[in-house]
Amino acid sequence: MLKDKARQKVVNESLRASSLYSPFKSYHEGIAIIREEYLELEKEVFRSYGEQDLIKIANEATHLGAMAIRFLEDLC
Repeated sequence: MLKDKARQKVVNESLRASSLYSPFKSYHEGIAIIREEYLELEKEVFRSYGEQDLIKIANEATHLGAMAIRFLEDLC
């Protein structure tokens, strides 16, 4: 995936999430959501060889990046 396209995908996901959900209310809430997204990415990455789905991995990585942006925007 091209770097600019990947970055834009993360930004778009962050904007989409911001339009659907209220801002993070605390550092604890923010880190919990980031952790949840990380664990979902980890689950996709650690699937058995041949069961990995690059599209799912990319989507979970996008979600993780988007939540990191929201953490910065909402709490920092």
